[in-house]
Amino acid sequence: MSNSQPSFEPARIELPQRQLSRRQFLYTSAFAAGSLAISGCVSPPRGRYRSPNEKLDLGIIGCRGKGEVDSAGLSSENIMALCDVDSNSLDWAKQKWPKARLYRDYRVMLETEKALDATTVTIPDHHHAPAALMAMKLGKHVYCQKPLTHTIHEARLMAKVAKEYGVATQMGNQGHSSEDIRRLCEMIWSGAIGPVREAHCWTNRPIWPQGRTRPAGSDPVPANLDWDLWLGPAPLRPFKQSWGDEAPANGNRRRPARGIYHPFNWRGWWDFGCGALGDMACHVMDGANWALKLGAPTSVELVSSSEKTPDMAPQKSVLRYNFPARGEMPPCTLTWYDGGNKPEKPREMEGEWKQSGTIFIGDKGKMLCDEYCERPRLLPESSMADYKRPDPMIPRVKGNDPYQDFIQACKGGTPACSNFSVSGPFTEVVLLGNLALRLGKKIEWDATHMRVTNVPEAAHLVHGTYRKGWKV
Repeated sequence: MSNSQPSFEPARIELPQRQLSRRQFLYTSAFAAGSLAISGCVSPPRGRYRSPNEKLDLGIIGCRGKGEVDSAGLSSENIMALCDVDSNSLDWAKQKWPKARLYRDYRVMLETEKALDATTVTIPDHHHAPAALMAMKLGKHVYCQKPLTHTIHEARLMAKVAKEYGVATQMGNQGHSSEDIRRLCEMIWSGAIGPVREAHCWTNRPIWPQGRTRPAGSDPVPANLDWDLWLGPAPLRPFKQSWGDEAPANGNRRRPARGIYHPFNWRGWWDFGCGALGDMACHVMDGANWALKLGAPTSVELVSSSEKTPDMAPQKSVLRYNFPARGEMPPCTLTWYDGGNKPEKPREMEGEWKQSGTIFIGDKGKMLCDEYCERPRLLPESSMADYKRPDPMIPRVKGNDPYQDFIQACKGGTPACSNFSVSGPFTEVVLLGNLALRLGKKIEWDATHMRVTNVPEAAHLVHGTYRKGWKV
């Protein structure tokens, strides 16, 4: 094994104080395939696991937007505490969960609500690791939205801490719980298109402004918003509500209600989000990551992008990941396209382009799947009429439901399918693309030592920085 490749062993997911049945062993082994894991000794587990007949006591960090979806998905349990920096969001959530206690600062909630079994983390990317790591170190199970973290170092730390503290975890890339992604893996593993040497993933994101510079001046902070808490670990900057008369750089009509930062358009800013890649790759690239057992790339290169600015991701880009041979799988490239960029349409493709998807190019044929790895199919699609799918190799998630999968894990069941030993290493792969994008050049990656070998100035992007009073 070369120095540029990770020395981690395949993930061994251990259930705290429980014996793995043969079914559970097969299940966790299947999920671990193709992912890196943090190796080392496991500290005595601190997570509290309820019995299947009990309800979990839950905290909700982030109440609106995707937070609405996450809280609804976990509504079979006892939602005991709600946290949001926006009092309007808290007021809305209070109507749904009138007995829940309210907080503005998740640090206060986690310290105060010692009886909580688990919490969601559905807030801007730069807060994911500070909130989730604090919760796990207090013995609480965590359901965290994608991308799992804002930096590569945080992703590795999240996987390590989850294992050390013996807590149940799940990242919110819901397609990973589906029947379809399992069928995709099984088709590729059974040799439907032969060895795969190329994959191409694309998305219609961003659907928010990108490619702009920071606006001058400041606007009054709305009374409902705690701006300092919203910034959290990010550097201080003035609050701005709107761009003025200018339309966003991506050509979309201005939507003042979504603001420049809060509540939605934070995704394009490097201080808070991870751009189009961070928003969608944990969905779109998931099938390729699992089916091709990608592990860590040796390098990532920027193929093209629109004009870049220091503060924001560009409006569009193309990135190419280079992966070495993995067991019997040959070296392969994965190319990422966003902002309207797409790969060349295969001549075998009979239908129209979807807004997002993945094409796999093998020695014996091609395959296609949609945004969340739905509808894996051979190209041309008409050939599926005579195709016999392989027998299932991977255990299914009941109801394709990531929330019930997480709940069952918190009650002593099999680890959730996108637990942090799986989603942490995957998030590292995703975020490496943003390193190449921000640096504007090809980066050589040493996964063992978690560093870019050819661009020393990348170190601060790998690790990130935190404002005083915030930490991971």
